[in-house]
Amino acid sequence: MKEKRYYIAYGSNLSEWQMRFRTPDAKIVGTAVLKDWRLLFKTHATIEPCEGKETPVLVWEISEKDEANLDRYEGYPSYYYKKNLELEVLPIGEVVPVTLTAMVYIMTEGIQLSAPYPGYYRTLEAGYRRFNFPIEILEQALADSIDKDGDESCEVCD
Repeated sequence: MKEKRYYIAYGSNLSEWQMRFRTPDAKIVGTAVLKDWRLLFKTHATIEPCEGKETPVLVWEISEKDEANLDRYEGYPSYYYKKNLELEVLPIGEVVPVTLTAMVYIMTEGIQLSAPYPGYYRTLEAGYRRFNFPIEILEQALADSIDKDGDESCEVCD
C-alpha cells in the first residue's frame, strides 16, 4: 500500500480551479496554520521561519504524478526547494485536527522581496476568502515585501 503524500499550499495553489488543472488527482484534506512562519512575496509567494508569526495554509493529498507536475510548475529545485513539515490539519467538515507530515515549496535563497503581479495577488486573496483565512496576514505580507527596500530580516526574529 502506497503512503499518502500531502502538500502544503499557501500561494496560487490555494486556487481549487488551478489545482484541478495542474494536479488532477489532488484532493483537499483541510486547513492548517504554520506557526512561526511568515508569508512574503518575491514576485511569487514564499514562507520563511519567523517566531511569533503565522501563515494559514491549505493541505492537499496528491499523487506522485501530481507532485511531478507541481515540481515543474514551482521550478523545483532551482526556484523553490522542498521541505517536509509536521502540522496539525483540521480536515474539511471535521472538528478534531489530525497531525500530518506534508511537503511545502520554499523559495530558494537570493531572490529579492518584490510585489506580486496583481492577478497573482488576487488569486491568493480569493483563496484566503474561500477558506476564511485572516486577510490581514496576506495584506501584511504584501506590505512587508514592498516596504522593506530589500531588507529580508524578520524583526520579530532578530
